[in-house]
Amino acid sequence: MKRAVSVSIGSSKRDKAVEVELLGEQIRIERIGTDGDMEKAAHLYQELDGQVDAFGVGGADLGALVDGKFYPFHSVQPMVRFIEKTPVVDGGGLKNTLENKAPAFLDEKLGEYLAEKGRKVFVALGVDRWGLSKSFVEAGYEVVFGDLMFALDVPLAIKSLDGLRLLAKLMIPIVTRFPFEWLYPTGEKQDERVPKYEKYYQWATVIAGDCHYVKSHMPDDMTGKVIVTNTTTPADVELFKSLGVKYLITTTPVLDGRSFGTNMMEAALVAVSGKNRPLTWEEYDEILEKLGFEPQIQELN
Repeated sequence: MKRAVSVSIGSSKRDKAVEVELLGEQIRIERIGTDGDMEKAAHLYQELDGQVDAFGVGGADLGALVDGKFYPFHSVQPMVRFIEKTPVVDGGGLKNTLENKAPAFLDEKLGEYLAEKGRKVFVALGVDRWGLSKSFVEAGYEVVFGDLMFALDVPLAIKSLDGLRLLAKLMIPIVTRFPFEWLYPTGEKQDERVPKYEKYYQWATVIAGDCHYVKSHMPDDMTGKVIVTNTTTPADVELFKSLGVKYLITTTPVLDGRSFGTNMMEAALVAVSGKNRPLTWEEYDEILEKLGFEPQIQELN
């Protein structure tokens, strides 16, 4: 049996393991959280190196891929310094392949609803989801990117892809040298929700992006909203439902009640490929087509 393991600096409360069949191959998909401890994560990678078929980097990114250029997160890179044998991925391949399909999927499934409510999307962190952000713009959505709000707590909206591109050019070389916990909730902070930036949540019909970012500042009233995200647990789904979210779209498949992160699913695809290396975007597309993977929709209210 193949085995893919995501070592995450997120909360261990979100740990999950499932066994599934992909392309005729049995594979165990496992997520192990370290509650914000990067050194613990580094030593888990060291312990498991060569014992599993693929690693995912959870709760963090090795870097940001923006408009074809890769910017490494210098505080995260040491976390994988002990890995010598097992291929490691952070979800970037699926963020720029599978997630690109979300806007077309929304139009297919919810076209009338979006026409009525407005084709407006609030992307929590566009730089983190460049492929998703670009595909919403190309699909003709009005957009607001919350990168300054969610990453730097600066209450300024970015309203175009060119603006996001300019921000990336100016700021990413700087912020990628920050401690990662300054930019992204880790450990127990992933369970906190402090309502903020409500006017943008209320303006949008669709709220998209990393689940922890989306949740972190959600207002108490999300009636009628559409959320596009991944890495959702049953508790996340219940929270969305209790706040009035109408539709939940997960860009990765729901397995045993849980949608895993892009890093976990990417590691699973690397494992079943048998290539012992990260795949190219074209290879991810080929496997995704064979598997029939597409976003999944749940009507919550």
